[in-house]
Amino acid sequence: MGLIAMSERDLQRIEILSKVAAGLMTTVSAAHVLDLSERQVRRLLERIRTGGAASIRHKAIGRPSNNRISDGVRDYAMTLVRERYADFGPTLATEKLAERDGLRVSRETVRGWMSEAGLWLSRKQRRTFHQPRLRREAYGELVQIDGSDHRWFEDRGPPCSLLVFVDDATGRLMQLRFVRSESAFTYFEALELYLQNHGMPVAFYSDKHSVFRVAKKDAKGGQGMTQFGRALCELNIEILCANSSQAKGRVERMNRTLQDRLVKELRLCGIDSMEAGNAFLPGFMEDYNARFAIVPARPDDLHRPLNLAPDRLTEILCKREQRYVGSQLTFSFERKRIMLEESEVTRGLAGRYVETYAYADGRLDVRWKGYSLPYTVFDKEQRVTHAAITENKRLSEVLTYIKERQDQQAKPAVKTNSEKNGYIKRAHGPGRRANFLDNLKVSKPRKKVLPAPQVQSK
Repeated sequence: MGLIAMSERDLQRIEILSKVAAGLMTTVSAAHVLDLSERQVRRLLERIRTGGAASIRHKAIGRPSNNRISDGVRDYAMTLVRERYADFGPTLATEKLAERDGLRVSRETVRGWMSEAGLWLSRKQRRTFHQPRLRREAYGELVQIDGSDHRWFEDRGPPCSLLVFVDDATGRLMQLRFVRSESAFTYFEALELYLQNHGMPVAFYSDKHSVFRVAKKDAKGGQGMTQFGRALCELNIEILCANSSQAKGRVERMNRTLQDRLVKELRLCGIDSMEAGNAFLPGFMEDYNARFAIVPARPDDLHRPLNLAPDRLTEILCKREQRYVGSQLTFSFERKRIMLEESEVTRGLAGRYVETYAYADGRLDVRWKGYSLPYTVFDKEQRVTHAAITENKRLSEVLTYIKERQDQQAKPAVKTNSEKNGYIKRAHGPGRRANFLDNLKVSKPRKKVLPAPQVQSK
């Protein structure tokens, strides 16, 4: 006799019923332990006496279900899936089988059939494994940067983004900064603070956000790098972009930690604004690094000193672009028309390119060969058009800007239909309508026309 497979429930029943048969347990106790009736326990005992312990197994084990879909229907369904819906998921394939072919089966049934046929892999089977990467050996060799958009102040304040700088070798928080959204200017602001506090690292490691990498392939304009990339190039700092979020997992895990730990710290301190939050962050970083930072493999500090004048650093951390000057000594800049003042220098700039320096405080400097050119702004009014392309990470900032512009505009005076038609409301008082005969303008002409009333003599 071969091996007989039994479930855990059947094995427990055999053990309890064997004690009952040996007189070690009563039928009432066995029924209580097995959660069965006494009558069912007596039936099982009789089955063991006549057929042995193997007879405890359910009689339907190994037999096909009476409600099973026939093999012909299954083969027909899988033929349709292979021919028409091979690259469909189980849910969509089930819908199309019902809509187009009149074959109605459950989604999980189709999922099982497709899995057995090799047409569908579960999420667990499709999971990819990323090779772990060792930490850098020296402090300042690689700094991971990222922005985390979150409700940092919960319901006490508006949502904002937190720029996070993490050293790869030690896991130290190097720089934290609350900003409205991720943009070139906000990263310039955080980078300036980083350089002043720590110096220049060897390289930064980021994602493929458009602040760090030119998203458009084969871009005709520009120099093939973003404003942030151009600034790092002038500072002799390398920028590396990760292909996946797992590649820069250290800063991603730090974002998750901060969304838990920092949010609660801000709540306990009652902080509800970015200004107060930025003032709180240095103390938070110092406490966090003292508790969780690790010792690097090498004791070297690869940060280089920042040997730049403040004015030179300001010129680097700004938006610099080249603009074509037209025949009228004008050029376009961010939906504005810039008109150069006529002088001996600007007269020869028609048909040439000038360089614009846009700073975070809104200042704009126009230069040609290092010489600053005076100008006037024409068409100051800015408007976000309906077709403006906006990135997801800048959507909050753009909507806030639109709201501020709408609040500044005066509300238009809306006229009613009566006012448009020229209706003037008369100053009639409330109550019964006055008799028009009492009006002198009506009664005097009427008396002249009508004959005088005759007086009858007595």
